[in-house]
Amino acid sequence: MKSVRGGKLSALIFIIIGLTLLANCSQEDKPLEINLEKKEPSGFVERRRQEKPVRIAIGGMITPKEGFAYYRNFLDYVGEKLKRHVELVDRESYSEVNNLLKRGDIEAAFVCGGPYVNGHREFGMELLAAPVAYGGTVYYSYIIVAKDSPISSFRQLRGKSFAFTDPLSNSGKLAPTYMLAMMNESPDSFFRTYIYTRTHDNSIKAVAQGIVDGAAVDSLIWEYDARTNPVHTSKTKIIRKSPPYGIPPVVVRPGLDPALKEAMRKIFLEAHDDIRGREILKNMMIDRFVPIDNSAYDSIREMKAWIEKHASGEKP
Repeated sequence: MKSVRGGKLSALIFIIIGLTLLANCSQEDKPLEINLEKKEPSGFVERRRQEKPVRIAIGGMITPKEGFAYYRNFLDYVGEKLKRHVELVDRESYSEVNNLLKRGDIEAAFVCGGPYVNGHREFGMELLAAPVAYGGTVYYSYIIVAKDSPISSFRQLRGKSFAFTDPLSNSGKLAPTYMLAMMNESPDSFFRTYIYTRTHDNSIKAVAQGIVDGAAVDSLIWEYDARTNPVHTSKTKIIRKSPPYGIPPVVVRPGLDPALKEAMRKIFLEAHDDIRGREILKNMMIDRFVPIDNSAYDSIREMKAWIEKHASGEKP
């Protein structure tokens, strides 16, 4: 009798609990009302915008391997000032970097004067700032040979092997090609053979190790190596120095958000006034960044035009 009552009581409790759960479920299963007109808070939108990285390209053409870490540190510094993640994009050639800028796949890049002239003409690449290095905003093309080589002039490289860096490089290709054109020569007619090493420190190494007889290199990179790690530069000597050219600039793609462009420019131009920024620049062998005008690269344009006329048979 006791067990029967207990069973009935248990069943009653079970029914009550079940009805309660059903009631709750019927309330909770009602569809949620969503206001599609409601906008996200402005702070949330800003955070989402900041999640998109600012992509800046730096290639081995611009800095030797030993200096690459300092450029990475500088981009981290820029990101901290922007309060946005800055992504370093590494490419092996100037044409790749120019194509990324042209397509809008990156926001900015450290480039050479030659690629800037090409990019400005072809798709409106814009200057952001330029470094002051070794006291100026110019650099040179150095023609180098081995330290113990009997060669002492550029003309004596006739019939020898030679290293260019990148096909679009000013100091590593355009300037020496112009020197040859002024002699009524071309790389094909003058050198026995020539190669492209892709980076200036590779060209320095190729001469130091006797792989080639001579090379054309960026003065900034040769001087950087000579001051910080002269293991290869000490085995080379400079036999010719070109006229000065506008220093390799920092550029941005056309159509970049004006507010972002000006914020980046401000960070670059004021980095030397900041203790941490100044220390990073010192390691990069850069005094500071300054504004630079498009006309600073006119001499490169003139060389390109002269070479094109000479190659076509026109009188320059």
